[in-house]
Amino acid sequence: MKRYIIAIYIRLSKEDDKWKEESNSITMQRVLLKKYIEENFADCEVIEFCDDGYTGTNFERPGMQEMLGRIRDGEIDCVIVKDFSRFARDYVELGSYLEQIFPFLGVRFISVNDGYDSINYQGSIADIDVNFKNLLYDLYSKDLSEKVRSSLAIRKEKGQYVSGNSPFGYEKDPEDRHALLIAEDEAEVVRRIFSLTLDGWTSVQVAKLFNKEGVKTPVEFKIEKGRTSRQPKGERFLWSSSTICQILRNEIYIGNIVQKKYVKDFVGGKNHIKPREEWLVSYGHHEPIINKEDFDKVQEGRGQKRPPQYNQTHPLVGKLVCGCCKKNLHYRRRLNPYFTCGQRYSNTMENCVSKVNAMFMEQYILWMMQDKLEMDGDLSKEMIEGYIDKIEVYDEQHIEIQWKENAGQY
Repeated sequence: MKRYIIAIYIRLSKEDDKWKEESNSITMQRVLLKKYIEENFADCEVIEFCDDGYTGTNFERPGMQEMLGRIRDGEIDCVIVKDFSRFARDYVELGSYLEQIFPFLGVRFISVNDGYDSINYQGSIADIDVNFKNLLYDLYSKDLSEKVRSSLAIRKEKGQYVSGNSPFGYEKDPEDRHALLIAEDEAEVVRRIFSLTLDGWTSVQVAKLFNKEGVKTPVEFKIEKGRTSRQPKGERFLWSSSTICQILRNEIYIGNIVQKKYVKDFVGGKNHIKPREEWLVSYGHHEPIINKEDFDKVQEGRGQKRPPQYNQTHPLVGKLVCGCCKKNLHYRRRLNPYFTCGQRYSNTMENCVSKVNAMFMEQYILWMMQDKLEMDGDLSKEMIEGYIDKIEVYDEQHIEIQWKENAGQY
């Protein structure tokens, strides 16, 4: 009997959690799938992939992408899910995987609650009830999304705070999750930011001072209080001027909540900011940390648009990392374009990248790729994504490239 390498895929979306579908919980899915494997497979290796809090309407989920990558590498023979909707709620995409992609790759697919096992459909099209279920899941997802959006819209109109996370400086009221209470330890940092700004400090200067003094960042407060678990990209979490600016312009600190600032073209699409007159502002929603007079003084002169200095279209953006602080390098378009570390002024490190010529980096990376992989061509985003994990830059004489495993096979 064939020894299978089985991938169990588990997913729980925010919509599932909101509507309390207990059978869809991560724990229940895991128990169900492992029990099914014990009863139906004598000899196998099990690998678990999980996406907690991700919608099933698209495949842009970290656990899903990791699983599909290992399937392409030939490391997985079988995929098992609780039901079709855990894998995908898009009728067309799901059908493509069931009838084309997985059969082509020789991967067996099992949906436990739907009674579906692709080994029973080899060389044929799945029964009409399977296709009908897929369509129902797709329609159910769209209907559920509309219900959730309608429910949130009603709560926003009532002036309730509906975000799952509390803003820095506040915490959720344990007796009313739509109300905010001041978190004094965080609020002290917020007050100091406004006080320094009123004294003439710039956001860069404030960030640099906080990094020097070791003031805890917002994410460190969350970690300390058990609200999240994250690792710093470099040696430690650092304040940045952009974080300071976000705090300085946030009306939450004068007791207001601003909602409906953004609109999406479609479910899972990108947010687009709406005109300010269309925002929904609830005044006096909670106790303020900053008085309105000080807040208004800080806003004077802020928000003036500057000519764009950074261009996100360069193929190396997102791949070049400062060898000192481990933050992504920014691309600055000038007569002689270059990459630079945007944190070099606000952190306390002395060796962050000041300037690396963009044309030099392009030629160097292309030469290294040609030398390693014996290929020719122009530098492109697709090429970079397929071959390079990241590039640590210290200066033009010290560059370290981290290659992806099996680079160039896709």
